[in-house]
Amino acid sequence: MNGLRAVVVCLLVVCAAVVSPVTAAQPAAAVRPGWSALAVPPATPPMAVSDLAARGSREAWATGNEQTTDGMRPMLYRWDGTAWSRDTTFPGADEPGRLGKVQFVGDEVWIFHNRGGSGEILRRSAQGWTALPLPQDLWVYQDFAAVPGAAWVVGEDDTGLKLLHYDGSGWSEQPAPDGVLFVDGITARTATDAWASALTSTGNAVLHWDGTAWRNADAPLPPNSNVHTILVNPSGRVTAGGSQYTDGVARTYVITFNGRTWQTTYPDVPGDTYTEGMVRGPDGALWLPVRSDRAFQSKYARIAGPRTTFSYGPERTNAIDVKPRALARAGRSLMSFGTVEIYGSKANLMSERLGG
Repeated sequence: MNGLRAVVVCLLVVCAAVVSPVTAAQPAAAVRPGWSALAVPPATPPMAVSDLAARGSREAWATGNEQTTDGMRPMLYRWDGTAWSRDTTFPGADEPGRLGKVQFVGDEVWIFHNRGGSGEILRRSAQGWTALPLPQDLWVYQDFAAVPGAAWVVGEDDTGLKLLHYDGSGWSEQPAPDGVLFVDGITARTATDAWASALTSTGNAVLHWDGTAWRNADAPLPPNSNVHTILVNPSGRVTAGGSQYTDGVARTYVITFNGRTWQTTYPDVPGDTYTEGMVRGPDGALWLPVRSDRAFQSKYARIAGPRTTFSYGPERTNAIDVKPRALARAGRSLMSFGTVEIYGSKANLMSERLGG
């Protein structure tokens, strides 16, 4: 009996010696990174966020405006890879006005500035800030785009649509295709490859600049739809997003051009989703903020082909409204910038990051 017990004990020791190393070698389950909150120096509420752009993980700029006793005043924030700080060194920082879209042009940062009704482009280089004024004032400044060797500002004055073009040495006015009533959005990949969203006499359309003229790109937009944003990849792929309306009910759509054909999809997101904040993330998918079903957390949609998934920002104590307004790819991470309202106080600025 004692001999049998000894044999059993030996077998157990041998099994433990064989199994333990294998068990110890099992890798820990992978943990997917989540959204984290980034502190933002406060602004004077109420405020509005205009744009967010990043060049890698160590430089990002966010624009908007805040309310002062003199009216709306521009606000500008810079991310240095570690923290957000406010920049008040640009021309007109202490004057009434608004900041719009941010663009990276070579080593410079270009930002559209409505300075008391007059338009100009702020340019920041290693030597500091300079301003490039527009050749004329417009009633409405709709959008701005810039690339090396070219910039565009679209808007309206008392004579109608204005499509202003800067070629590196001076400004000129470019004619729009016949039937175009106004242009409300513009983006560019190069000086000879720009895209714009427009309203024509027959409905909404996408326009293309090929270096010679603006032409209707003949994008098959859904009936009764509009265009919120247009993205252009370095590869030349074009993606536009907007809303289609049927009996007053909105449905979000995404249309993509691969250089030959257009393809339209309808991602599974809330119908009132505004796609202006849509970007292509470091994973190749489309990302955009959506209306959250949780008052204390933001919500983001990830669109990869026919599949849409969602993620939430960090929980914010006593928050009653968390609204990321703009998204940007920052290296291997995503960043957002927007507003958050805490119970008992007015809305203030918020920023979040996924990855990094």
